[in-house]
Amino acid sequence: STLNNPFFVDLKEGAEEAAAELGLTLIATDAQNDANRQLSSVEDLISRGVDILIINPVDSSAIVPAIRTANNAGIPVITVDRGADGGTVVSHVASDNVAGGRMAGEYLIELLGGKGKVVELEGIPGTSAARDRGEGFNAAIADYKDIQVVAKQEAGFDRARGLSVMENILQAQPEIDAVFAHNDEMALGALTAIRVSGRNILVVGFDATHDAAKAVEEGRMAAPVAQKPRDMGRLSVEAALKHLQGESVDEYVPVDLALVTK
Repeated sequence: STLNNPFFVDLKEGAEEAAAELGLTLIATDAQNDANRQLSSVEDLISRGVDILIINPVDSSAIVPAIRTANNAGIPVITVDRGADGGTVVSHVASDNVAGGRMAGEYLIELLGGKGKVVELEGIPGTSAARDRGEGFNAAIADYKDIQVVAKQEAGFDRARGLSVMENILQAQPEIDAVFAHNDEMALGALTAIRVSGRNILVVGFDATHDAAKAVEEGRMAAPVAQKPRDMGRLSVEAALKHLQGESVDEYVPVDLALVTK
């Protein structure tokens, strides 16, 4: 979807390492978070006669025509990290984002003692990751009447947007106890806004990128939910090779999650 995010850089590098070990040629493209650009990239790769496609969708719905085009061309498709809302996919390699969102919610409940005002920074609308993480988080806090979501706003999985959105929320909301961001880039942007405001607000992110892990170590971030993007990249390439060799591949290949705390 984009290489302007350290999570997806790690995912790509994990895929490249696996391809090199297995003697495969890997062509990586960057959609720059543009669904139309991603569709054009897929069409170009199909015309070049690739054997299999591994796609990290910009948008789970918008990617469907690209997947169906590959299906019609007889080129198998594997999705990684974010799923697709349609088309035929051999396998989906990802963390359980609903479980991860629930993990984040349960940790904030613990930190807040079951009471507080919370902000949710949402990822790109239409992505399975944003949808699932939000679902898990809200399910976790649903039974806690004293936890109130005072603001819920999309910030595009982007650090700069996380900063600007959080600045606006801080101005509008005089009482905020915690923030859950659907990824670390938004969480890190929110941290900057919070630091400038001088307020003391807990922040939980998602991905456990290098910068987020450093923020936890320094005591600035409460925790991120850790995914393993290099493992995702590696496992998707391994699944691709198995399928090309005629071996069976699981429809869903899970990648472990963990909470990273100080």
